[in-house]
Amino acid sequence: MQDERVRGELTMADVLAAQARIAPFIHRTPVITSHALDAILGCRAYFKCENLQRAGAFKARGAHNAVFQLSEAQARAGVVTHSSGNHGAALALAARNRGIPATVVMPANAAEVKKSAVARYGARVALCEPTLEARERTTAQIIAASGAELVHPYDDLRVMAGQGTVALELLEEVPDLDVVLCPVGGGGLLSGVAVASKALRPAIRVVGAEPEQADDAHRSLRAGRRLPPGHPHTIADGLRGALSERTFAVIRAHADDILTVSEASIITAMRSAWEILKVLIEPSAAVPLALLMQHRTLAAGGRVGVVFSGGNVDLERLPWQS
Repeated sequence: MQDERVRGELTMADVLAAQARIAPFIHRTPVITSHALDAILGCRAYFKCENLQRAGAFKARGAHNAVFQLSEAQARAGVVTHSSGNHGAALALAARNRGIPATVVMPANAAEVKKSAVARYGARVALCEPTLEARERTTAQIIAASGAELVHPYDDLRVMAGQGTVALELLEEVPDLDVVLCPVGGGGLLSGVAVASKALRPAIRVVGAEPEQADDAHRSLRAGRRLPPGHPHTIADGLRGALSERTFAVIRAHADDILTVSEASIITAMRSAWEILKVLIEPSAAVPLALLMQHRTLAAGGRVGVVFSGGNVDLERLPWQS
């Protein structure tokens, strides 16, 4: 059987198969609206609340799709990944649901709430220095020692297909959207959302939202080639990952744009979601709402789907507290 990690393209058939495969293990999350927030934004916004997903983020979708595609031989040695938190917790949960071991390599500076979540779902946490190189090196060492199957946070078609089910649910509930916005870090979510959204509604605009201080996807899309991430420094810790060649290719083919937002606007958006929507979201999830607030002409008067990607917040380190 062809390895799903290396096959060259992501298709709507992959996303539909993922939807059926993961249905027993995930929540169909609600879509909420707010007249008060619409008045501020100047559009009709529909918020897909993946902060209420299993393990607190959309990552549960891709992780379950990957884990439940493993052969018995692959699954026997368990799974491994590197993650700042949400994908690690999701993979730990998926592995527990399949009854196999999981190891998650995490940067030492990851939020404590995310480290705790990974451990709570039964995975082994392996800490490393807070660089992509250190994460990848530590992961490779674990694979060499154990034979565990790598489930990359985003550079894996199985994961990308699972993330695309967010858009399937959103457009099943609100089929006449003009624009869909979602955060972009490594690009797995934006890849899946773009493929599924364009297949269901070709005229829809799919736009990624990225912090100005972690803007490699924005720069890469404009340059027409994948650019290095530099040294991202943003409160949106889930968006510090760099695009892969695979996610970049899908985004170039199916997404319309990637726009950036300031750190101040991320904090404002996160606080607005808490105060107006009464929804607890993490900084990464606030980035697309920040985009609507900062770029008012993006969807003026239109119908906009906004993916709230997760709600795993360190309550001891809120960004508006000094």
